Amino acid sequence: LYLERHKKWKMVETGSGLQYFIYDHGDGDSVKTGMTVQFRHKVFTLDDKLCYETEEDEVLEVKIDHSEVETGLQEGLKKMRLGDKAKIIIPSHLAHGLTGDFNKIPPLTPIVVEVELVEILK
Repeated sequence: LYLERHKKWKMVETGSGLQYFIYDHGDGDSVKTGMTVQFRHKVFTLDDKLCYETEEDEVLEVKIDHSEVETGLQEGLKKMRLGDKAKIIIPSHLAHGLTGDFNKIPPLTPIVVEVELVEILK
């Protein structure tokens, strides 16, 4: 249903079931395992309900493959380059799974993340 409303996207699907579309391409380095990255994001359910978003002047920081951040977001970030903006559809098993997240995301719910990669710290 979500993709029906957004047919213009040319989503790429990975072996894990994650889907992503980079709609604004940066020209910086690619993200690799072990790097620390800073990003802004908005998180939605498939019915477009906003669950989380970073403030305009706020960035989140994560060390790729060494963090508490859900596996799907890290997988999506590894598909990006510095300056990229992407939409990532994360299946529930790579997001919040059976538990959901603090009444904002129900259990077994796929999520859509709009993400902007703003910095790679080496």
